[in-house]
Amino acid sequence: MVLLVCGFTLSGKFTHEKFDSEKWKYADLNSEENMSLRWDMMNSLRNNYDLIGKTKPEIVKLLGKSEGNVENEMTYYLGYSKTGINTGTLTLSLDKNGIVTNINVWEG
Repeated sequence: MVLLVCGFTLSGKFTHEKFDSEKWKYADLNSEENMSLRWDMMNSLRNNYDLIGKTKPEIVKLLGKSEGNVENEMTYYLGYSKTGINTGTLTLSLDKNGIVTNINVWEG
């Protein structure tokens, strides 16, 4: 019975917004209506796009230019996570050939 109650509690924190490359790239995360848009699309992105193995140009085409300046990483601000005032970041690690080797989603 406890698991059922927890399931209902957690289900409200996740949305099933379908990933849309154009919406992702041009989302105004400062506007109230879009402040969690990228968070809302994360499940769809991870479940429907195999990011590991993609090249840096393929990621730029899909997600837009990285918002970070680290040579072996691409970072994307996710906006607010709907769990209080937490924000998040999607980080893609690249090997020396610019191929995605790891994906991390940070909340904090």
